[in-house]
Amino acid sequence: MPVYPRGRALLLYCAKNNRYFYTMQSLVIFASGTGTNADAIIQHFKSNGKARVALIVCNKAEAGVLDIARREEIPFLIVDKKTFNETLLLEQIGDYKPSLIVLAGFLWKIPQALIDVYPGRIINIHPALLPGYGGKGMYGGKVHHAVMAAGDKESGITIHYVNEVYDDGGIILQARCEVAEYDNPETLAGRIHKLEHFYYPRAIEFLLS
Repeated sequence: MPVYPRGRALLLYCAKNNRYFYTMQSLVIFASGTGTNADAIIQHFKSNGKARVALIVCNKAEAGVLDIARREEIPFLIVDKKTFNETLLLEQIGDYKPSLIVLAGFLWKIPQALIDVYPGRIINIHPALLPGYGGKGMYGGKVHHAVMAAGDKESGITIHYVNEVYDDGGIILQARCEVAEYDNPETLAGRIHKLEHFYYPRAIEFLLS
């Protein structure tokens, strides 16, 4: 059955009945932690009905994002280093026909095979203004500590496409915030989270439109 993107839905053709019909676009989220960005995305699209989170992929069995998946009755996969690089994962993700794969605090590098299957359809959010403070090992509090140590007057977020290099894909959106004199890494993180939760769902919606 061919699948054709159109606006916020997918236009599918059923040869048996010789007709087209629309179905909601789906998202697959990869996350490793508490899942606050995943939850922001889920709630955004629950409220407007323009897409749905069809699957959550996680590499930590105790991660808070799985509690969100259970609460929202979203299927999830727990992967280890071995299964993460197996063809079966590609097949399992493919069953959900994702319009986008969304990395939301996922700490492993994405396999080349997955990038090859979904070119230009995997996105990530980084808690700094790339190209600064990116690369392997730069995530979460480590980024905010580095920004503070450098004495930067502003920080922000970067939403970007994913390629074979950490934090190197084309930039989709950046949003900035002040680094105040009274800030510490924790208060800066709080300001960054507000940017993430506002802009990430809306950037996804824009890419699906």
